[in-house]
Amino acid sequence: MAAIASIDARQVGAFAAAISTLSADDTITFNAQKKQLVVFRNTTGGSLTATIDGTTGTTVSVSGIGSVSVAAGLAVVVAAGLSVAMVLSTVKHYCQGVVHITGASTLTVQVFDL
Repeated sequence: MAAIASIDARQVGAFAAAISTLSADDTITFNAQKKQLVVFRNTTGGSLTATIDGTTGTTVSVSGIGSVSVAAGLAVVVAAGLSVAMVLSTVKHYCQGVVHITGASTLTVQVFDL
């Protein structure tokens, strides 16, 4: 399990942006005070599914719906040869506690602090 470091994208001009290859279980640090963009890239010949799961996420109350479970995490499907990006604050309920990314060995990932 590796801790994936975020990349400070609030720089002028070009900057280094490390690419990490995921293992079976890696962690990222979600910072609600920053706008963070996560980018998954699949260079394999088949679809891969990464699950984003915060250790303290259980249920959240959603207006008009009621309680919604986030305990199983959020499945992010990345088709063969494609990339998927998301702003983590839009899925913040899945990012409570220590945030694990599981089930997607060989996907590459970058987490940008915007």
